[in-house]
Amino acid sequence: MIRITLTRSLIARKPNQVKTAKALGLHRVGHSVEVPKNDATLGMVNTISHLVKVEELD
Repeated sequence: MIRITLTRSLIARKPNQVKTAKALGLHRVGHSVEVPKNDATLGMVNTISHLVKVEELD
């Protein structure tokens, strides 16, 4: 599992970045979600890596 926290605003971002954040369940700055660590979620995190903070959970 990984914890993803939205650290930067989605205002004035490309539409695919906004949709990726929404698909991960991130709605507002400071919001965190825990998602399974797999290829799909890591690819999504890579798309918005400049907007989020990622933590590895045990």
